Amino acid sequence: MDVHVTLTGRGDLAARIYRQLREAVLDGRLRPGERLPPTRELARRLEVSRNTVSIAYDRLTAEGFLVGRVGAGTFVCDEPPGRTLLRSAPAGGDVRPRAFWRSAAPEPEPGTAAFPEPGTGAVVPPKPGTGTAAPPPYDFRVGVPDAGLFPLETWRRLLARELRAALVRPAGYADPAGHPGLREAIARYAGVSRSVRAAAADVLVTAGAQQALNLVGRVLIEPGDLVAVEEPGYPPARALLRSLGARVTGVPVDAEGLVVSALPDAARLVYVTPSHQFPLGTPMSLGRRAALLEWAARRGAVVVEDDYDSEFRFEDRPLEPLQSLDRGGHVVYVGSFSKTLLPTLRLGFLVAPASLRPALRAARRLTDWHGEPSAQAALARFLDEGLMGRHIRRATREYAARRERIVAALQRDFAGLLDPVPSVAGLHLCARVSTGVRLDTREAVSRAGAAGIAVESLAGYCGETPAQAGLVIGYGAITPERIAPGMQRLAEIVRAAVRD
Repeated sequence: MDVHVTLTGRGDLAARIYRQLREAVLDGRLRPGERLPPTRELARRLEVSRNTVSIAYDRLTAEGFLVGRVGAGTFVCDEPPGRTLLRSAPAGGDVRPRAFWRSAAPEPEPGTAAFPEPGTGAVVPPKPGTGTAAPPPYDFRVGVPDAGLFPLETWRRLLARELRAALVRPAGYADPAGHPGLREAIARYAGVSRSVRAAAADVLVTAGAQQALNLVGRVLIEPGDLVAVEEPGYPPARALLRSLGARVTGVPVDAEGLVVSALPDAARLVYVTPSHQFPLGTPMSLGRRAALLEWAARRGAVVVEDDYDSEFRFEDRPLEPLQSLDRGGHVVYVGSFSKTLLPTLRLGFLVAPASLRPALRAARRLTDWHGEPSAQAALARFLDEGLMGRHIRRATREYAARRERIVAALQRDFAGLLDPVPSVAGLHLCARVSTGVRLDTREAVSRAGAAGIAVESLAGYCGETPAQAGLVIGYGAITPERIAPGMQRLAEIVRAAVRD
């Protein structure tokens, strides 16, 4: 490893090399067992005599920081004395973020604490000694697909092929709109599976739905603009729009979806999940879809349609997306492969009207230029070879069986406590607190977490007050055999949390 040593100014050069290498060992920059540069090489780089470097190395060796191995070189000792690990960036006490970021709830950094769960902020404790979040025994978290269903070997084969091909291509930056083959594949896939009206030129590949919303917001929203979201709705979308300087207002959702008549006239943008409302799960009726498109055309507003979880459908025929009904170019359609494949792949897309495409491409280029071309090319082949359809059919059967167990448990163990919200798709179910029942769902969720049950409160998805009372129960991450005992334990906790 290259070691940075500063020798500007006056003083004993060997002593300065010694002190800086010693500090690097103490604060962890040079790790136990790590090989240092040969004395001749370091002397050449520092433009000093080899003897000067040798004096520093010999002193560090004598003090137990380094060890020499004949024929191999000089290494940091496996157990160097007095490691401190105190090196960090300056505190920056006079430097402050914007007001929004000062009030935003910070997420613990990976490796230092547990990860917060969507909606409620409840956490899964880290696995002892690892610094990583351990899955709870009864994992009813929302928005978490089953990684075991991911076709890893197939994906590995496709990705390896693209990585090999990348080695013979000239190095350079890729198209901000995404891999051309993937854009074509997405246009076909979304057109066949969801009736989305799009050509490859209309598609922009993103790092998931959240980046798609960020790009749309960046090109459309001025600070102070009014933006409407569903209530209850997706908290990260609400927070992202607020971070862009928008005034965000919640619009109620009923059995037919977003209440269009409650939309504020001044709203510049509306974010909706019409195919599978998040988190309630109800689809937006055809009448409401038509009313929303009429409202957007009349107001010159943009509707961001997040087609959340629409792939996993268990009953009924899917309604047409807003984008396929839109004739005025007011809808931006957002899709993601985070639930169908894996969230860690960070692959999604948006389909935008032609008037927005140049600005969105520019925003993507300014944000992170482009995604990972090899992964995008692998996904293109995954779609073109029909592997996505095969995977979704298999996953849908598995998730349908888990959903049936959740529904049965709600009807059996939670009768008179929770009323399931009708839903025909997705990876979770929502259940509202029954009329007349006094239940603090946040308290119930906290008690459940202490008992090894990860579940979420509907209140965590509400931005307005009073928050709605209920539970949101995911079934993507939990194994089938754990559903019944987990739901039974959760029912006991809920009953104990009911107030007389």
